Amino acid sequence: MAVEWMEADLPRINKILKKLTAEPSCIKVERMGGMTNHSYHVFMDNGEDLVVRLPGDGTENLICRSDEKVSTELAVSLDIDSDLLYFGEDGTKVSRYIEGAVTMSPESMRETENILRAAGILKALHTCGTDTKVPFEVFDMAANYEEIVLGNKVSLYVDYPDIKSKIIEIKDSIDSLTGVKKVPSHNDPLCENWVMGKYGLYLIDWEYAGMNDGMWDLADVSIEASYNEAQDGTLLNAYFGRQETLDEKRRFLANKIYLDYLWTLWGLTRVFFDGKVMQSYADKRYARLKTSLLKWKDTEELKIWAQV
Repeated sequence: MAVEWMEADLPRINKILKKLTAEPSCIKVERMGGMTNHSYHVFMDNGEDLVVRLPGDGTENLICRSDEKVSTELAVSLDIDSDLLYFGEDGTKVSRYIEGAVTMSPESMRETENILRAAGILKALHTCGTDTKVPFEVFDMAANYEEIVLGNKVSLYVDYPDIKSKIIEIKDSIDSLTGVKKVPSHNDPLCENWVMGKYGLYLIDWEYAGMNDGMWDLADVSIEASYNEAQDGTLLNAYFGRQETLDEKRRFLANKIYLDYLWTLWGLTRVFFDGKVMQSYADKRYARLKTSLLKWKDTEELKIWAQV
C-alpha cells in the first residue's frame, strides 16, 4: 500500500515543490510514518532535506488547516518545530527536515532526561502568552466525532452512554476548580510527534493544536509513553517546579480520561476509511478509559480525606 501511495503522490509532491522553486529536482523520496496523512522525506539535489506532508482522505472533516497553520507558525517561532516553508489551504505542507532526526518511542520518552526535556518544551509553549484564537473544545469535538461515527454507520460501544455520563460528571467537577486557564497546547504529543535532532528535542505535527488546559499535553505524554507513577511525578515536578497539588493530580487524571474518550471516538471515525486497524486502536483506548474511571474514584476519596 505504501508503494502505491508513493507512486500516486509523486506528481503532487513535484507540483508542491514548484511553489518553492521553478525547477525542483529531487534525488530521492522516502515514505515516512503517520496514521492519517502521507508524509515524505524529500532529498533535493541542492543538498536540502525537506518533509512534504499530504493530507489524508477524510481529514478535511476533522481538521481546520488554517488553524493548524497558526499553531505551526507559533511553534516555529518558539523553536519547538522545524522551519515551515509552505502551507497550502488544503493542508499540504513543506518543512525543513530536522537534521539527525530520530523519532521518539515510548522507551526513549521514558528516559529521565527526555521527560525533563518534554516538560520544558511544554512549559515554554504553555507560558508563551500567545492566544492563538484556535479553539480546542474537547466535548464539542467529541460530539462532532460521534456524529461522524454514526453517519458512517460504525457501531458505538454498548456501555457508551453510561461511560459518557460518568465523564460529564468528571467534567463538571473539574470545571468547578478555579485558576485553570486555557493556553496554547499541542493536544496530540504522542511519542511519534517528538523528534530528537542534532540540536535537541522537537515537537511536530500541530493538526490538533489549540487553546486548552495545558494539563492535557502532560496527560497525553504520560499515556502515550506508558509512564508509571514515579515518571508521572518527574514530569509534573519538572513542569511545575514543585510538588503538584491534589487538585492538579485530579486535573491530570481527568485529562487522561478526556484524552481516551476523545481519541476513542476519533479512532471510530477512521474505521470507515482504515478498517480493523483503527477499530483495534479505538478498542484499546476505550479499555484504558474505563480503567482510568476506576482510578478516578480513588481521587474522590483522597479529596474527601483532604477536606476532613
